[in-house]
Amino acid sequence: MAALSRALRVAATCPRRTLTGAAGPTAEKNVPYQRTLKEAPSPSGEARGPSRPLPSTANVVVIGGGSLGCQTLYHLAKQGVGGAVLLERDRLTSGTTWHTAGLLWQLRPSDVEVELLAHTRRVVSLELPEETGLHTGWIQNGGLFIASSRQRLDEYKRLMSLGKAYGVESHVLSPAETKALYPLMNVDDICGTLYVPHDGTMDPAGTCTTLARAATARGAQVIENCPVTGIRVRTDDFGVRRVAAVETEHGSIQTPCVVNCAGVWASAVGRMAGVKVPLVAMQHAYVVTEHIEGIQNMPNVRDHDASVYLRLQGDALSVGGYETNPIFCEQVSDKFAFGLFDLDWDVFAQHIDGAVRRVPALEKTGIKSTVCGPESFTPDHKPLMGEAPELRGFFLGCGFNSAGMMLGGGCGQELAHWVVHGRPEKDMYGYDIRRFHHSLTDHSRWVRERSHESYAKNYSVVFPHDEPLAGRNMRRAPLHEELLAQGCVFQERHGWERPGWFSPQGTAPVLDYDYYGAYGHQAHGDHAYGRLLAQEYTFDFPPHHDVIREECLACRGAAAVFDMSYFGKFFLLGPDAAKAADWLFSADVRRPPGSTVYTCMLNARGGTESDLTVSCLAPGSEASPLAPAFEGHGYYLAVGGAVAQHNWSHITTVLQDQKLRCQLVDGSADLGLISIQGPASRAILQEVLDTDLSNEGFPFSTHKLVRAAGHLVRAVRLSFVGELGWELHVPKASCVPVYRAVMAAGAKHGLVNAGYRAIDSLSAEKGYRHWHADLRTDDSPLEAGLAFTCKLRSPVAFLGREALQEQRAAGLRRRLVCFTLEEKVPLFGLEAIWRSGQVVGHVRRADFGFAINKTIAYGYVREPGGGPVSLDFVKSGDYALERMGVSYAAQAHLKSPFDPDNKRVKGVY
Repeated sequence: MAALSRALRVAATCPRRTLTGAAGPTAEKNVPYQRTLKEAPSPSGEARGPSRPLPSTANVVVIGGGSLGCQTLYHLAKQGVGGAVLLERDRLTSGTTWHTAGLLWQLRPSDVEVELLAHTRRVVSLELPEETGLHTGWIQNGGLFIASSRQRLDEYKRLMSLGKAYGVESHVLSPAETKALYPLMNVDDICGTLYVPHDGTMDPAGTCTTLARAATARGAQVIENCPVTGIRVRTDDFGVRRVAAVETEHGSIQTPCVVNCAGVWASAVGRMAGVKVPLVAMQHAYVVTEHIEGIQNMPNVRDHDASVYLRLQGDALSVGGYETNPIFCEQVSDKFAFGLFDLDWDVFAQHIDGAVRRVPALEKTGIKSTVCGPESFTPDHKPLMGEAPELRGFFLGCGFNSAGMMLGGGCGQELAHWVVHGRPEKDMYGYDIRRFHHSLTDHSRWVRERSHESYAKNYSVVFPHDEPLAGRNMRRAPLHEELLAQGCVFQERHGWERPGWFSPQGTAPVLDYDYYGAYGHQAHGDHAYGRLLAQEYTFDFPPHHDVIREECLACRGAAAVFDMSYFGKFFLLGPDAAKAADWLFSADVRRPPGSTVYTCMLNARGGTESDLTVSCLAPGSEASPLAPAFEGHGYYLAVGGAVAQHNWSHITTVLQDQKLRCQLVDGSADLGLISIQGPASRAILQEVLDTDLSNEGFPFSTHKLVRAAGHLVRAVRLSFVGELGWELHVPKASCVPVYRAVMAAGAKHGLVNAGYRAIDSLSAEKGYRHWHADLRTDDSPLEAGLAFTCKLRSPVAFLGREALQEQRAAGLRRRLVCFTLEEKVPLFGLEAIWRSGQVVGHVRRADFGFAINKTIAYGYVREPGGGPVSLDFVKSGDYALERMGVSYAAQAHLKSPFDPDNKRVKGVY
C-alpha cells in the first residue's frame, strides 16, 4: 500500500480515474465501515421489485432513504403521523450516506445549529438504543479543533462561550495540554486547541437501520428498490398547485405531501414537480490509513487552517478535507448506488502535507483505501428545507453539504414538525428554501459560483462581516453606479448589492468571480474590494471602524442618506384585502388612507415571521409604479430586502390557507427607496419636496404622494434609526435625479452617504429590532418588547393571537434585554450572558453605539429554573457578557439607552 508521503509519486506513475476515466491507483476503493447495507439480504428475497407492496394512499411520502429521509420518517412517526411511507430507489444509505465520514461536532457558530446537533446526538446515543435495544454505532471519542493562529483560537473561544449557554462542555487547551491528550500530534506550530469531550462519530448503516426499525414499529413503512418516476400535481379551485400523488415504476401512491430527501438527486426529483432545487453535486473524498500504533481512543481532529480532518477509525484514521478545486459532478446517474469514484490525487494532494504535519506518524503509514463519492452543496452552505414556494405539499430536506449525518436528527425533527404543524418548532429561516429569491434558484451561474465558494471556504474562519465574492452583481439598485463612484463598499444579500459603508479611499468595484484561481481561471491580484474585505477579517474593530463612526455621528448630528432600494415593496389588493390585513398583521391597520403602521406578521405559535411597515392606500383608477389601480382597500408593504422572498411566501401561504380573494403584487423592481434621516432632514427635504413637512402638515407614521425635484414619489415619515426622517419611494427612472437633488440640497447641512453598517449601529443604539437577529420566527413580540405592535385589546382576530394570549397568561419564559459595556470591546453575537454567576442566555445581536460611545448587545434572558422572567428579575441581577472566555461587566436596560423618551423621531431636539 502507498504511504501518504509516497501517494503523489504513486499517483504520478499510475493512470488515475476521473468521472469518465477507467484505471485507478493502487489503494482500493472502499468505505471503512465493518457493515454496510450493500451486502444486506433483500427483505423480499428478490433482487428486483419493491421490498413490500405499495400502499394506494399515504399521508406523507418521503423520497430517499439516507440520513435525512430516515430521520424525517422516524420523527414523523414519533409525532403521530400515521401512514407515512419512505421510498428508496435502491437500499437505505445507498446514495451519499453510505460513504459519509459520520462526524458529529457539537459546536458551530450558530445557536440554532448547536441545538440541532444536540438533538442528533441525543437521538443516536440515547433515544434510539433505549427505544429499539439496538446499537446505532455511536462512538463518543471527543473532538479537537486545532488553532494555528490567534484569530482561529479566538473563533474557538467564541464557540466555547456559546457552548456554555447550551450546556456543551468544552475546553481551550494549550499546546502542551493538547500534546498530553493526543501524544501523536505535532503541536510545535499551534496556538492552542478547543477540546469537546462529548463529540463523536456515527455509523451510517447502524443509524439508518435503527431509525427505520423504530419508525416501522410506530406504523411507518419503508419500501426499498422502488424508484420514483414522477410527482402528480393538481390545481385546486383557487388556482393553487398542490401535490396529488407519487408515481413509481411499480405503481402510484396518492398523497398530499412529499418530502424530497433525495440528496444529489434532489434537483431531479424537484424537476418532476416543477420545483427548483438550488444545489450542485461535487466529489468529496477521504482516505483510510492502515494501522497506526497509539492512535486508539484519540479524539477526532479538525485542523481548519490546514483544511483537513482526521477521523478515528478504530486503530486507523480517515483523512479528508475541503479544497479550492473540487470536481463538479455534472450528472450523477440515477443508477448510481453504493458507488465510489476513483480518487483524483491531483485534487486530493493538497491535504496530505497538512495531515502529515499534524500527525507525523502518517508519513510512513500506508493507505488502506480511498473513498470518493458525490455530495450535494448549496449556495450558502446551508441545507434546503421547508415547503417549496412553487408547490404546496412539496417539502425539501436536502443539500446538506456533507453534514447530513450530524444535522440529520435535529433537521429531521424540525422537518417533521414543519409537515405536521405548518412551521418548524425552532427558527429555521437560515435553512428555509424560501430564503432565496425566486430569480436565483435556477440561475445556474449563481448557484454554481456560490456553491463552489461555500465549499472552498468551508474551513475558513467565520468572521462577522465577511462577504461572498461569488455570484455578485446579480441584482443592482438604480443608484448602484452613482454610489459606487462615491466610494460605496457593497454588501451582498440574496443577490442584491446594497451599500455597506463608504470608503474615502476611492471606488471598490466587485470583480467577476475568479474561483480562487481554480479550473484555469486567473486569480485576481491586489484589488480595492479585496483589500477592504480582508481588513474585515478580525474579531477586533476593523480599520474602517472610524469611517462608520463618522457616518453614524453625521446622522445623529446633521443628516445621512441611505439607499434602501433593495427593500421588498408589495401591494396587497383585492376584495378580501381588508380581511387579509386584519388576519396577517399583528397591529391594527384599520386606518384611513395616508396612514403607515409598523407591525409584525406572526405564525400560529406566536413567533414573528416578519416586521414591516404597512401603508394604507386610497383607491384609484390610474396605475403607476407607486400604486396599481384598484378599488376598495389596498395596502403598500415595505419589508427588508434580504427577507423579501420569505415575506412574499409567508403572505401567499396565509392567503391560500384562508382562501382569501387577494392579489399580492411585487413592485420591488419598479421602485427605489431613498431614506433621509437626522435633525437636518426636514430642512433638506423642504427644499426638494413640494409639501409642508411640519409636524402638523406631515405627522409621524403618515405618507403622501408628493413631487421631489419634479418627480412623483411616495414620501413616508418613518425612522429606522431613531431620528427625524422620511423615506422616499421613487419610481426607478427617477431615482438618480431625486437622489442628486437631495444631495445638492443637503450639501450645506452636512448631509452624508451612509450604509447598512451605520444602520446596524444606529438601530441597535435606539433599540429597534432587526428581523432574524434579535427577532426570529421562534421569538414572540411579547418576548421581544414589541407588545405595542399587537392588537390584543381589540376584538379583531389575527394569526398568532391565541398563542400570545396563552403566553401572556402563563408569564414570559424569556425576555429580550439590552446590555451595554463600559469597556470598549467589540461584540458580534453568540457571547454568553451571565447573571449573578449563572448563564441565562446568549447575545443575539451586538454593535457599537457611537453616540453613547458604548458597546451594545441584545439577548434573551431566561430564569435558570425555567420560571417566568419578570421585570424585577431582569433589573435585580448582576450581569456580565463573556467574550472569548473573558467576562465583561454589563448593565441591563429595559428601555433604549439612547433617547428613551422617543423625542428625536418627533423632531424634538
